[in-house]
Amino acid sequence: MRYALSIVGLAVCPALAFAQQPARPVPATLSLQDAIAIAREHSPAYLQALNNRSPAAWGVRSAVSGLFLPTLTASGGASYSGVGSQRFLTSNFSQSFATVASNYALSLDYQLSGATLSQPGLAKADANATEADIAGALTTLTTGVTQQYLTVRQAKDNAAVAEKQLQRNDEFLKLAQARYDVGQATLIDVRQAQVARGQAEVNLLRAQTSVQVEKLSLFELMGVTPPTDIDSVQLTDSFTVQAPPWKMNDLLTMAEQQNPALAALRARERAANWNVRATTAGYGPSLSLSATWSGFAQQFKNSNDLESYILGQKAAYGQAYSDCLDNNTIRTNAGLSPLDCSGLVWGSQLEQPIRTANSVFPFKFTTQPFQARLTITLPIFTDFSHTLQVSQARAQHDNLEESVRARALQVQREVSAAYLNLQTAYTTIAIQDTNRSAASEQLQLATERYRVGSGTFFELLDAQVADLQAEYNYVSAVYDYHKSVAVLEAAVGRPLR
Repeated sequence: MRYALSIVGLAVCPALAFAQQPARPVPATLSLQDAIAIAREHSPAYLQALNNRSPAAWGVRSAVSGLFLPTLTASGGASYSGVGSQRFLTSNFSQSFATVASNYALSLDYQLSGATLSQPGLAKADANATEADIAGALTTLTTGVTQQYLTVRQAKDNAAVAEKQLQRNDEFLKLAQARYDVGQATLIDVRQAQVARGQAEVNLLRAQTSVQVEKLSLFELMGVTPPTDIDSVQLTDSFTVQAPPWKMNDLLTMAEQQNPALAALRARERAANWNVRATTAGYGPSLSLSATWSGFAQQFKNSNDLESYILGQKAAYGQAYSDCLDNNTIRTNAGLSPLDCSGLVWGSQLEQPIRTANSVFPFKFTTQPFQARLTITLPIFTDFSHTLQVSQARAQHDNLEESVRARALQVQREVSAAYLNLQTAYTTIAIQDTNRSAASEQLQLATERYRVGSGTFFELLDAQVADLQAEYNYVSAVYDYHKSVAVLEAAVGRPLR
């Protein structure tokens, strides 16, 4: 038992070791290309799509080989028959001795029909559709990782804004305390400054936590376990803002040709067309060719049965020899020449072949006659079942044609909407940059007014809130632009930058 468990352990452990091999470690400095490369190696969703490539390729090989090569089947077996009798209708078949037997068969089968001729084209179309699905999964993965990478960078920039705001509130608290110490401000200003600083500290804590949470989402998309110290992984890529150089018509043309989802549907439509051909070909004749080589071996199971059989044969030969001698006596008395009875004398020349024939189990086979068969089949009436199959195949093809047309319209809408959103996002950046500059200037003026005593602390807080919101809005506008580019790339089906 322990030996068996050891063998099982040796067989299973390599497989477990392969399944549990550690994932590629996340580098301390992570660029967008590194993140996409790691995701291509470890993303479960993408690997599931990638796993379909091998069956599709083997489907093509199987269809092509089935067109030219026969199938080869080898079989063998052993049997045991005990002592007893069987009854068939009015006849009884008895077996006085237990026997053991073995057999083998080697068969070649080949079939050719219209469906067989169509299988290579159908398999290749399915393989192309699988490749298109893989390309679509890769585009989806790349877009998702890019979007999340940008989200992490946005969260980090928001944290930088929150940290800057905390530093300003520290300065405002010192300013309010200094004015209070010289009698130029009230204790209310100091308390307001303390509350504003505490709120800024909370905002910074939440912003830093948001960076960590978004990193966790990025690692999940990449298909890897996050490191223990999430902050140790730094995102290094920066993204520049430039005026969109693309034209709508060019983008629509590229999307028509390269959008992965649209390409996958077109490949499925072509595969469905081949399926219609293969199903329709079932109305034609089919040819079937088979050839078989076989053999068997049979002997007595027990040596005692062999000896009994030999004694029976010896007795039968002895009786036949005695009858031959009696017959010769009669023939001699009648003046006829005697018969030759030497062939009925029992000896080793008769006994040894019986013993040799009983030493054939299991591999000393007696070859059976070669068999070959050629069959041509032509369907006449199939109770409309084949007509139903053809109709279903055509309906599937027509539905896929409509799906292709619907997806093409959807791609046009997605590309157009993404292009318009990109234009809006680019224009918004300039507006938010102007607002940010104005809010910063307003905050400086409010700070100086409060410093010299001509403004209130509430005016300073209002200016601070406006400046903070303007900073957040600018960061949001910048990353809305970059995410709009990523969405446009996903709709087109290729990188644009």
